[in-house]
Amino acid sequence: MHTLYRLIVVFLCLWAISHVLVWIVNRTIKDLRRRHILRKTIVYTALVFFLLSAGRMVLHRLNISLVLGITSAGVALALQEAVLCVAGWLFILIKKPFDLGDRIEINGIKGDVIDIRTFQTTLLEVGNWVQGEQSTGRIVHIPNSYVFKHHCYNYTRGFEFIWNELSVIVTFDSDWNKAKEILLELGNRWAQDRESIVAEKVRRMADNYMIHFNKFTPIVYTSIVDSGVKLTLRYMIETKQRRSTSSKIFEEFLSRIETEPKINLAYTTYTVHLNTDK
Repeated sequence: MHTLYRLIVVFLCLWAISHVLVWIVNRTIKDLRRRHILRKTIVYTALVFFLLSAGRMVLHRLNISLVLGITSAGVALALQEAVLCVAGWLFILIKKPFDLGDRIEINGIKGDVIDIRTFQTTLLEVGNWVQGEQSTGRIVHIPNSYVFKHHCYNYTRGFEFIWNELSVIVTFDSDWNKAKEILLELGNRWAQDRESIVAEKVRRMADNYMIHFNKFTPIVYTSIVDSGVKLTLRYMIETKQRRSTSSKIFEEFLSRIETEPKINLAYTTYTVHLNTDK
């Protein structure tokens, strides 16, 4: 009980002194930033003095081995995340779920890996409010412990191609077969130099994973939506060329249908009925 009373006295004294000093700072310092820093310094200094005093008093009353045991457990608990980050760093170096230059997505964060350090991995963010898998310009730091806690998607490791889909909608009275033919032709033009490369990549991946694709060539799917016939081109492309190729395919498609009077793009329309009866 004697130790408890001493702790209470020390706490009250430090509390009173810190409040007096804060009151003086508030009355004498006009600069808001400097005033805030001084207030925080006073409070933290008082807290450190109290913890040191309390630790000194308690150590005299407790068995040193017990104190060391409790301290070790507390340190281990406090450093749990740091240890997990180091373990994640070793896992990345050894197993290589991703490497520098890879485009990954982990815990909803997507970007290109630009640095791997002991505690964190740095990404150049892509996506978010920017469309087409392009960079936002922001640097994102993620702890290496994420490799144990979240799914990690690698866009480029071992197989740098993804399936991309582009959709257009033509009116019901359009020659949708011709529109489909044009869209497929454009897709084949972009894929003609890549099919052999993709096939070789898949063959290499099959040496390590149970993975196979039966078809690498583009295909156009047809469906009916409210405003017309929806044509969806599905084709393979390098991850980092998704937006540029999408733009060029759309531009070429628009140029081609300009000379096709029977193909019209659909858009949402509204019909308003006016009551002319008096």
